[in-house]
Amino acid sequence: MSLVISLGVVIALLLLLGLALTLKIVKQYEQGVLFRLGRLAGTRGPGLRTIIPFVDVLHRVSLRIVTMPIQSQGIITRDNVSVDVSAVAYFRVVDAVKSVIAIENVHAAINQIAQTTLRKVVGQHTLDETLSETDRINLGIREILDVATAEWGVEVTLVELKDIQLPDSMKRAMARQAEAEREKRAKIINAEGESLAAAALGDASDTMMAHPLALQLRNLQSLVEIGVDKNTTVVFPAPLMSTIGELGAFLSREAAAAALPPTPHPVDLAKTARAPGNGSSSLPQNN
Repeated sequence: MSLVISLGVVIALLLLLGLALTLKIVKQYEQGVLFRLGRLAGTRGPGLRTIIPFVDVLHRVSLRIVTMPIQSQGIITRDNVSVDVSAVAYFRVVDAVKSVIAIENVHAAINQIAQTTLRKVVGQHTLDETLSETDRINLGIREILDVATAEWGVEVTLVELKDIQLPDSMKRAMARQAEAEREKRAKIINAEGESLAAAALGDASDTMMAHPLALQLRNLQSLVEIGVDKNTTVVFPAPLMSTIGELGAFLSREAAAAALPPTPHPVDLAKTARAPGNGSSSLPQNN
């Protein structure tokens, strides 16, 4: 009796083992590639699938998008600047048969070719292009990877530069360049402001020349602004140009008057006529 029970247990275990070897589950995001005696026997979709034990081999391939980080690469740009660039690539299998037959390990192969492509593409650009034109670099890397991996049944959907590390000396040089650029822009803006201010002052002077009372109103406004500070300064406004003109005319008159000879006084002329020895004096007459 015990022998029969033991034999039944062994048979049950063998059936369970055979059932486990015969039934395979392919998940919704997977596709099975079936090999029978080493030859391709087709693909199997999602669900419960049966195979012949020890005859069939089923490889399940994931069709989901895979995120693969590309480790940092030491790259020399076209203008001989050493940078460390890391990126991330997104790809998915579109042909499960090719991904199993055409290449041994598709993930490792894509990782290696992504590193070499990153180094090649970034090395063809200058540092400024690498920092400012990342979209174009990403597109170039993706196109090269897409062509190389098409034979493996893989589609590269996206490549993005993740981090760009610069040497400290280059960071300081770029900081100085940015500071100089901002100073240049500040000087240009200041010069443009001076030009606009000069044009506005010219228009204001033309208005004041056409309307003389406008200058007086401006002087009164200046007095009001000075009086706000509550100081003891006394201001006598006067048109500057007219004051300078009057001062010049006064100095000219004074110089002309100083250059003329002095006019003799009438009293001095009488004293000269009565002086003895003068030929014009009269003598007493005898009758």
